[in-house]
Amino acid sequence: MKKAFGTRTKKVNQRMEEIKASDNLSVLMSIPAARCHPLTGDKKGSFAVDISNNHRLIFEPNHNPVPLKDDNSIDHIKITDIQILGTEDYH
Repeated sequence: MKKAFGTRTKKVNQRMEEIKASDNLSVLMSIPAARCHPLTGDKKGSFAVDISNNHRLIFEPNHNPVPLKDDNSIDHIKITDIQILGTEDYH
């Protein structure tokens, strides 16, 4: 981990523990420090959590099909499995 993430290793580990401890995406989104948020544009359907001012841990729901609400938005409570895509500085 230290080789891959350097000074961000502690924060990546913290976010991974928060992800593991969250029963669903809604719980993860309620953790203020993680600042879990949906992405837009070409990353629509994916989510990110903060690991530094510019770096994010990117993931997507690992459901087929992705659970949706009546208004076609993602049902965060029903997202219980994710796939981590990687880290990125998209700023």
